[in-house]
Parts: sequence; C-alpha cells; structure tokens
Amino acid sequence: MTHRFAAAIVFVHVAIAVLSAAPTEAAAPFVLSTPQSTAAILVPPEEPECVLLAAEDLAADVQRITGRRPTVVRDASQTGGSFVLLATVDRPASAALIERLEPGLAEQLRGKWEAFRVVSLDKTLGSAKRVLLIAGSDPRGTMFGLYTFCEEFLGVDPLYSWASFPPQRLERLEWESIDRTGGEPTVRYRGWFVNDEDLLTEWYTDGGARDIDYPFYAMVTSPQASRHVFEAALRLRMNLIIPASFINITNPAEERLVADAVRRGLLVSQHHIEPLGVSGFGFLNYWRDRGEKVPYSYTAHPEKFDQVWRDFAQRWAKYGENVVWQLGLRGIADRPLWVSDSAAPQSMEERGALISRAMARQYEIVRAVDPRPNPPATTTLWMEGATLHEAGHLTFPEGITIVFADHGPGWEMCADFAKVQRQPNHRYGVYHHQAYWSHGPHMVQGVSPARIAAIVQEAERRQSADYVITNVSNVREFLPGLAATAELLRAPDVFDPDEFLARWCRERFGAEAAAVERCYRDFFASYEIEGVNHRVPPFDAATFLLGVRILQTIVPRIGPDFRLDSPDDVADRLRSVRLQAAALDKLVAETEAVAQRLEGAPRRLLTVNLIVQQRIMLGLLRWTEGVLESSLAFQQRDWAAGAAALKRANLQMDGIRKAQALASFDPWEHWYRGDRKMNLDRGRALAESVAAKAEAQR
Repeated sequence: MTHRFAAAIVFVHVAIAVLSAAPTEAAAPFVLSTPQSTAAILVPPEEPECVLLAAEDLAADVQRITGRRPTVVRDASQTGGSFVLLATVDRPASAALIERLEPGLAEQLRGKWEAFRVVSLDKTLGSAKRVLLIAGSDPRGTMFGLYTFCEEFLGVDPLYSWASFPPQRLERLEWESIDRTGGEPTVRYRGWFVNDEDLLTEWYTDGGARDIDYPFYAMVTSPQASRHVFEAALRLRMNLIIPASFINITNPAEERLVADAVRRGLLVSQHHIEPLGVSGFGFLNYWRDRGEKVPYSYTAHPEKFDQVWRDFAQRWAKYGENVVWQLGLRGIADRPLWVSDSAAPQSMEERGALISRAMARQYEIVRAVDPRPNPPATTTLWMEGATLHEAGHLTFPEGITIVFADHGPGWEMCADFAKVQRQPNHRYGVYHHQAYWSHGPHMVQGVSPARIAAIVQEAERRQSADYVITNVSNVREFLPGLAATAELLRAPDVFDPDEFLARWCRERFGAEAAAVERCYRDFFASYEIEGVNHRVPPFDAATFLLGVRILQTIVPRIGPDFRLDSPDDVADRLRSVRLQAAALDKLVAETEAVAQRLEGAPRRLLTVNLIVQQRIMLGLLRWTEGVLESSLAFQQRDWAAGAAALKRANLQMDGIRKAQALASFDPWEHWYRGDRKMNLDRGRALAESVAAKAEAQR
C-alpha cells in the first residue's frame, strides 16, 4: 500500500483483530459494509436537501470502496441491524432522535456554527442495535461531520475527483468505535472564488450561453463541472462560494450556478466587481434589453444604478439566509470606476466619497429585501479600493465586513492591511489568490502552503480573519494549496505548512513521500530563483505574456530601422528566464525519476499535478527565451538568426501540448480546449508572423 488514506483502513483491520480476542461482553463493532450487506443511511424527513445530497455522497463513497451502495432512507422503519443517522439539532424531530441516542448532545451543539459530533453507539432504536450518529449544530455542521468521516475513516481524499485519486478498494468496512468531535471553525466564512475559469467553462459544453461583451466567457460552466466544484468545496469544509466571474442572475443558465450551490448547502456571494450581483456587463445588458443605451456612469445616472441594484437584489434575495452580499463600486471588466465613468471625480478623496455613498445606498437596498436583522455583507478592497482605504477616503455601512486584498499572485497583502486600524463596528477578512489572471498562477500552481499560511495567520493575528475568500480559478491545478487552505482556515493558529506538505505527500505517495515533497518544494522555490521577493513573480502567465508583449512590440518595427527601446533590459530578462529554465530542466528530470518508482493513482497524481505543470512552465520559459533571443538578434539586423530563434521557440509549444495530453485522459479529454485567458495559440501565431516578416528582410 503506497498511499494515504490507508490509515483508516489499517485501523479497520486492527480493530477486527482486537475484537476477535475481546471478551464476549464487549460492544459489537459498527459495521457499515460487508460482502453480504450494507448499513442504511437514515436522513429524517425534516433534514434539508443539502444533507440528503451529502448522504448520497457517503453512499457513493462506500460504493467506490466496496462495490456495494448503501440505501439512503427517510424513515427509521427502513433501517436494519445497524445504520448511519444524519441529524441536525435545529430540526425538532432530528434533535429528539439525537437526544434519545446520546442524551445531552443536542444541547451541547445547539446554537453553534457548523459544529458536529460523529460517534458510534451501541443503542437500540427500532430494530437497530448499532448506530453511527452524525449530528450537527446546523445543516452544514451535519454535512461537515459526514465529510470528516468520509476522509478520516473511509479514506476518501476530499479532492478525489480533481486528483483522479480514488479510495482503496476493500471488502469490509467496520470499526470497533468511532468518536470524532468538530468544534466551531476559527474562520467563520471560508470561501472559494471561481474566477477566470476559462478551462472550467468549456470542459463540457452543455452549460448554456453567456451574453457578455468580454472575450473570455462564451459559455456557462456545465452542471457536470460545477457539481464537482461544489462537492469538493464542501468536502474540504468550505462554506461559501462565488461560483463564477460576472454572474448575471437574469440569465437562467447563470442563475443555475447560484441555485445549485445553495441546493448543496453553500453560502453564495458575488464577485468584487458586481455589487448586489450587478457587473458593468450586467448593467449595460440590463438597459440594452429595455431599449435604452445608458452610459456606465454612476456620477451622471445614479438613479439608473439604483434601479438595477434593486432588481438584482430582489432576485438574489430569494436565496435568503444563504446570501452574503457584496458592496462596492467599480468600472467595467475589473477596472477602477473612473476608467469607465468619464464624469467621475478627479481627486481620490472625492472618488472615495462617491464610492462610499454608493455602498451606503446598496446596503439600504439590501436591508429592504433581506429580512435578517443584520444581513451579512462585505466589501472587497481590490486594487484602487486598497489605495483609497489606506488614504482614509472610504467610509463603510455599519457592521459590514471589510475585506483586504493581496496584490494578486498570492505573494503579499496590500499596504492598507498593515496600516489601517481596525474598527470595533466592523469585521475584517482577506481576499487571497492561489490563481490570478493576468500574471498567474493560472495553468500552473505557484503559491506554496507556506505562502498561504503566512497571509492567513497574519490576518488572524490582526483580527482580520472572519471572512477568507480564495481565488481558485479552474480548481484542478491547485490541489495541495486548496487542501492546505481548507485545513488552515479551520484552525490557523495550529497550522504548520511544513508539517502539512510532508503529511500531504506521505498520505499519497508512501515510501516516495520525501522525494515528492522535495520536488514540490523545489518547484515552488523556482519562482524565486534569483532570491527576489517579487511583487509579480515569474509565474506561467507572466512569463508567457512577457513573450507576447515583446512580439507585439517587434511586429511594427521589423525593417531596416529596427531598434529595441531597451536592449539591456531584454538581456537582463533573458538571463533571468534562462536561470529559471535551467532549474526546471533539472527538476523535471528528478520528478520524472520519482514517478517511475510509483504506480497507479499516486503516479497519475504526481504526473498531472506536478510533472505536467513543470513541463508547461518549462515550455513557456523556453518559448519566451526564444522570443527574447530573436529580439536581440533583430537588434543586430541578423534576421535569419531571429527567425530561427522564433521557430525554435514554437517547438516548445508542441512540447506544452504533449504535456497537456498527459493530463487529458477520461474524463479530462477536453480540459484545455477552453484556453482563452493565456491563449497559447495566439503566442504561436504571433511568433510565426514575426518570423515570416524577418525572413522577408533577407
């Protein structure tokens, strides 16, 4: 056995051995599945749909492990000799069942946030003699108890579907005793922002069309894809999701993402560019559909914004207590307001005052449509928001959560995070990127668990961790980072990133864990190869876009008078790219050697989550190296050498496609067809065009 999650299974066999020698009066083990039968899973009728869906996940896990699927029932009379009971204390009938089985437990859980108890009981309930009670303080508490059981006792990786890492097959599932308690998490709101999700939107093509004047999103993420996103978030005990970029809730295909997330039991919120769910694109579409052409100017047309906000807020409000509202005022396509609003004030102080007035009005609208005494709402201080906040130009509605942002690539927080004094009438949180467009990471992970921990733990020390939202982009690329973040957010004060990465590798790669861990650490370190704490590290997109920008600069200049603006800068960048590429050359060879010593799921996981990404990153570096070499050759009027360098560069694109093919097995055959953000074909075409122009100069 070479990988994790076998610990739970080992315990099963140890328990059986102990029981065989135990006195006859000892309690019988809790038996979930044998070759002859499986225990039923009881979900009382009062329990909400999200708990029922979690029960189906448990049944599917047992089927993956044993080949036999437990029955999910709604009536205790349908249970047999042993069963699993899912019960939430805020449902009266469920609370009564909990109290009957474990007196006092309902009161211990009542009123808490997402707390749970998972315990096997030797109690009689109807015809049952043995019960596994999964009790929660609220529906998410019940679900999180269930998913904790799936991970710790069944050995199911919460990211199993994204990692292509199924649990180990077994004939029997039984335990001498089960007892696991989960208290309230330290971070109340723990969220994923599914942003820049170009690969997700075209992985499957049945999600529906989007109406958005933006080149990256033609389609809505398919329900076949979003169900994996929502399930993974819940299995990691995340409780909130922004399910897409620029959602327009008036489009049924896009509203489905919100509805499905709520149906699964997740809280939902909105992109920082879409207060009350209204993006710049949504605003323009709203008035276009009503036959009006209204400029995107809050300064000139506040009444038009007011109408759209009220309409959208009413639509979102039907999701009730599951909504965490977003406030703010920004421009179109994730830009400052004044980029889109030519009538906006010129001074930063007046701009801050305008945004502050808009937030106050938005929260008035929220209070009018949301019956909760203090509807939860946030404002995310991204880009210009951080600058205005640091300067003291923003005021916020009483009681909302103020969310500090990092600079983008998950490297460090903006200055207001350290400089602004926290106020007692607000809660605070952080917005953090594991993925980031346009500089990356995007197709290739780059933010280590240690980097993530440094930001979240500092937020906790600064009393700014009530709400933590993490940009996860297309999800699949960032598995160890997502697992680390989830564990970190449950208890940041005890999280050790070095211990986490060592354990994450040990649980998945067995005897090769130490070697795999070194490969991950060296890969994360490759972004700092020159020892510089880069504001924008040389991630995948930054590297590729450097080459694209160079080519775009070269195209109109090819000719007898060709001249680079700064050849020394190009030469410096070339040296940096070569240093990083040389380190990756060596690392790819080392990682592939480790993979050869693995088999099955561990080998596949290492290939997809590290080797493929290393090869993509190396290909981007070598492609950009060729582009930089060509520009220096053109500076010397050596058109042939420049054209040859570009042709060599484009061979690297072939290598990238071969690497991607290694990660494109069933059901991932079409994973990379949605490459609209980086758009590698654009880079290839540009290089071909410049090479052809150079050859024409000879």
